[in-house]
Amino acid sequence: MTATRESVLADVAHVAADLRLGPAPDPVAGPPLLLDVRWALGVTDGYAQYLAGHLPGAVYVDLESELAAPPSAAAGRHPLPSASSFQEAARRWGVTSGSRVVVYDAVGGTSAARAWWLLRYFGVPDVRILDGGLQAWERAGLPVEVGEVTRAPGDVVVRPGRLPVLDADDAAEIAEDGTLLDARAGERYRGEKEPVDPQAGHVPGALSAPTTENLGSDGCFLDDAALRARFEKLGAGSGPVGVYCGSGVTASHEIAALAAVGIPAALYPGSWSQWSHDPHRAVATGPQP
Repeated sequence: MTATRESVLADVAHVAADLRLGPAPDPVAGPPLLLDVRWALGVTDGYAQYLAGHLPGAVYVDLESELAAPPSAAAGRHPLPSASSFQEAARRWGVTSGSRVVVYDAVGGTSAARAWWLLRYFGVPDVRILDGGLQAWERAGLPVEVGEVTRAPGDVVVRPGRLPVLDADDAAEIAEDGTLLDARAGERYRGEKEPVDPQAGHVPGALSAPTTENLGSDGCFLDDAALRARFEKLGAGSGPVGVYCGSGVTASHEIAALAAVGIPAALYPGSWSQWSHDPHRAVATGPQP
């Protein structure tokens, strides 16, 4: 079934209504399970930020330890977690077989999208990203609470493989025969700056498509018309689409934006952190693919 904006994104008004914190624009569905994924590259105080203020009832999710396996040169900085470790984490958050899950962060969804993608990949069907995240919630004048929230353990049984993934060879093939999008900042794509990985540049044939350009100045996703125009300009939708970033985190945000306008895309989990460690892989620099 083709995804729609409503199946990918949750707006603040609807979530507030479901939590009985505001007027109900539609019939109230009941409170979703809220997951707070406070993370950004180089930021280590996500848990402290969560404790200082989060959506009512939200459970903290640690991206480094719960949404990724240990890093390695061979697999990248944020490899996909195993099914067993992810199931253990998801049950700890309180995910059940029938959970409605809403994930959020404080960086426009760029880290929460990793949880969205993984939950979908492991077979949890009803997962959405809070559009605009914590900032949109606070702009609406809605309450936050402090301290840690724990839930009764869930019973979810994960089934991996529900979303497509690429390895390095697949990514190279899509760069030649389809559309491979590089979701990192433009200067990293061009090879002008590389703060964490061993080589600067991009996968030959990949197109620069910074994740930040999925968002408006308010930190919310662009409307459907603007997203379609963005991806059509990049050629996405006319053939297979793959996405990578530094380590497979913010690329999930690009996949969510594509899904919101009905364009399926595959994630390259190893991303640049894996590609750039392989001496046999070609590296391109400059503004052109």
